[in-house]
Amino acid sequence: MWKKISFLQKNLVYSIPVFMIIGIMFGYFFDASFLKALIMPLTFLMVYPMMVNLQIKKVFSRGDSKVQIITQLINFAIIPFIAFGLGKIFFNDKPLIALGLLLAALLPTSGMTISWTGFAKGNLNAAIKMTVIGLIVGSLATPLYAKWLMGAAIEIPLIDVFKQIALIVFLPMIAGYVTQKFIIWKYGEAKYHKDIKQKFPMLSTLGVLGIVAVAMALKSKTIISQPTMLINLFIPLLIIYGVNYLLSTIIAKYFFSREDGIALIYGTVMRNLSIALAIAMTVFGKEGSDIALIIALAYIIQVQSAAWYVKFTDKIFGKAPEDTAKDIMELGVFALHTEKTIQDAIKILDEEHIHSVAVLDDRDHAIGMITSGMIINLLADGNSIDLKLSNIKLLPALKVEEQTPIRKVLQTMKRKHEYKVLVLDQKGNISGVLTESDILDKYAENKK
Repeated sequence: MWKKISFLQKNLVYSIPVFMIIGIMFGYFFDASFLKALIMPLTFLMVYPMMVNLQIKKVFSRGDSKVQIITQLINFAIIPFIAFGLGKIFFNDKPLIALGLLLAALLPTSGMTISWTGFAKGNLNAAIKMTVIGLIVGSLATPLYAKWLMGAAIEIPLIDVFKQIALIVFLPMIAGYVTQKFIIWKYGEAKYHKDIKQKFPMLSTLGVLGIVAVAMALKSKTIISQPTMLINLFIPLLIIYGVNYLLSTIIAKYFFSREDGIALIYGTVMRNLSIALAIAMTVFGKEGSDIALIIALAYIIQVQSAAWYVKFTDKIFGKAPEDTAKDIMELGVFALHTEKTIQDAIKILDEEHIHSVAVLDDRDHAIGMITSGMIINLLADGNSIDLKLSNIKLLPALKVEEQTPIRKVLQTMKRKHEYKVLVLDQKGNISGVLTESDILDKYAENKK
């Protein structure tokens, strides 16, 4: 099942249109009014999972104030007014569609901001911070901007919008944060990053596709009777994304480093269309499907344009610096403390399908490694599975710093005849693990 959902997620540029067509056909041949009951469950499925992986604490990190300020100025002082102007030009007689265009512009950044910044080798920490700030500021500012800019053309239920944002943004944000902390407490950070974390965006994708299908089903009669409507909606979307890319690229190119510039681009161009869809479908009742139509189409342009921009990033900003251990490592590490036993080591090796585990002292510093081969030898020599790890002669733990170039990591692995290294942050704490398979996967990915 997860492979099928992952396929839909990785191919949104195709899956969104397919689900739009499914919704349109269903609404044309059947009475789709009962689908309104699915809006809130699908909204929760769309928003809550993406909140689980939100790294709220990154907001308080320092060192990138300039790029953060410029990003938010673009997001809230420029792009919304461009969207509003395009709405007046193209949809002056269709205020609901104009509102949809404005909503898409008022909610910047999403998980895509982080993903595409990573693909283009930009500043991931800056992108994460942009995502959290953009989500919070955008959620608070959207009702006020909508009332200010669109209040004369369409009734904006200000209090209702704030209530729904509290329900579909801030409540899931709190629940997601609690969920993340519980999973890490229950299963450990390594397990969370290796196996669990990747599943939440997939669940969110199901919610997005479901909401798109419902919105299209409720609007199907109008779409089929006016097929050119979709083409007319694409034109202003193409303009706003084109202007956004051009403006952000110029600012990024001439005022920021390569890494910060790339984060700025994806922190301004990627919109949180999921939240925009959720607001449209939950606040505006039967009119929500009109508003949601242009937001759904924006997905197609957003995903495709982001993928193409990555291909031209090196030509615009120059070659990316060499990968470091931090760029490729898996966050967290499977580890046991010295008071644990061989039996505990066997259990974690078996459950996680790994060949070695780090052993930590009472200060959480790695003092060595125990491998499956070592365990076989210990048991063959007649040692009990209850033997504590503190009584075993461990293999030395191979350690590198986060900023160590991959070429140097490979040389260290070759010299020490090891396939796994522990990666340390600036404070000397373990931040992740890097294996030969991680490096091979990275090189294989680069060849595609």
